[in-house]
Amino acid sequence: MASLNKIMIIGNVGRDPELRMTANGKPVTEFSVAVNRIFNDGTSGERREETEWFRVVCWQRLAETAQQLIQKGRLVFVEGRLQTRPWTDREGKERLSVEIIANDFRVLDSRRDREAGMGGPAQEPQPAQAAKAPNGDKPGFDPDEIPF
Repeated sequence: MASLNKIMIIGNVGRDPELRMTANGKPVTEFSVAVNRIFNDGTSGERREETEWFRVVCWQRLAETAQQLIQKGRLVFVEGRLQTRPWTDREGKERLSVEIIANDFRVLDSRRDREAGMGGPAQEPQPAQAAKAPNGDKPGFDPDEIPF
């Protein structure tokens, strides 16, 4: 019987990625992603918001790419698998850490969107230039230039 361990999230990066090398020389990058859920409370009817935090781990080439492209506050899509990892805290208690081992990610906002949202210079969209008709200055297209 087949099995599947897959998770996909879209959220905002909570901290800048940290790139480090393992003892074997493999690059690994970690960052956190906040995923918000807005819902109406069933008892009070009030609108509420919950935030779930996910630790994301990228390995090898994906780790290097994440370190270059991902920044705190960016909107990202992450696809991967869940992994639990046991660890012992300072008081000697056994704990479990759940993390996403990323197979892929996509940055969903543009740098321009991010700068404009953070008080940076918002760039006005440039008007698209109309295509020139073969007979002069009127906009249009030449059907002979269609490649099919």
